Amino acid sequence: MENGHHPKLTSAEISNLWTTFLASTMIKCGLTHFLSTVKDPDIHSVLEYTLEFIEKRIQTITRIFQEENYPVPVGFTDDDVNTEAPPLFSDTLILLYMLNMGRFSVTGESMLYGVSARDDIAEFYSQCLEEMKELTNRARKVALDKGVLLRHPSLPSPQRVDFVKKQSFLTGWLGERRPLLGIEITNLVYNAERNALGEAVIVGFSQAVESKEIAKYMKKGKQISAKHFKIFSSVLHEENLSSAKNLTSEVTDSTVAPFSDKLMMFHISGLVASGIAQYGASMSTSPRRDLGLMYTRLTPEIAMYAEDGANIMIENGWMEQPPQAADRGELVKKK
Repeated sequence: MENGHHPKLTSAEISNLWTTFLASTMIKCGLTHFLSTVKDPDIHSVLEYTLEFIEKRIQTITRIFQEENYPVPVGFTDDDVNTEAPPLFSDTLILLYMLNMGRFSVTGESMLYGVSARDDIAEFYSQCLEEMKELTNRARKVALDKGVLLRHPSLPSPQRVDFVKKQSFLTGWLGERRPLLGIEITNLVYNAERNALGEAVIVGFSQAVESKEIAKYMKKGKQISAKHFKIFSSVLHEENLSSAKNLTSEVTDSTVAPFSDKLMMFHISGLVASGIAQYGASMSTSPRRDLGLMYTRLTPEIAMYAEDGANIMIENGWMEQPPQAADRGELVKKK
């Protein structure tokens, strides 16, 4: 405690709360629209559960910022969602989207919990982690019951414990390549699945955005997602392993925007950022050299796409300034 109050928020804590606030307000808009279109009661229940804890998150972060005299971000509001718009995505795609959001958030929020120093912030992210685990569990069970859950390939059981004896374990460019490891298969399937989902979301957004510039940007994103999906799937198919399936058929023919162009751009930026993180994690756990080279080659492509998106956000005045260190040079100039 400092001066009878909580210690000042650290750079990690203020940045994480800021990012969580923006993401939560965006998710709230998405859930609000999905709840107005989803027909399946089981999926509707998953959405209701998620909206309940997302609204609590927004309230908690708002209170913390106010107590710290820190400006509350704008994020996204009711102006960014059109609840009267017809469905842009099928119930199945929305369910798979929620499952993916839960899975990725479990990993992300465990890290946010780990870097929290203050008790109240650590407790907040511990609760966030539990909520995302519950969301993932609920969405997984519904997807399993409805037969739309992607099950990863199975592996044969070895007869004994063995150890790597040859350097060829690492090769993959030339000569005979060893079979894929279980962790490599997991990464390839997950990345194929995420790109299939990303392609479907971008296809839907491209139909609905009002700006021609953003529609062009979305079209490029679709091409990248489709390309990466094909690459990951082809590696799996080479070894007769199953992959994710294309999901663009789960996009409706609606051209009415359920969300603002600002929200759709922000959402795609978030998907791209998470994709870069996932590629990095996949590369670090894929010893076969050809796979490492593949991830190294694909990452700059989506990084450049992310930069193009950031430029569009800045040009339209949609990018809020994230928390940053003091600009000492500017402070000196003001003297």
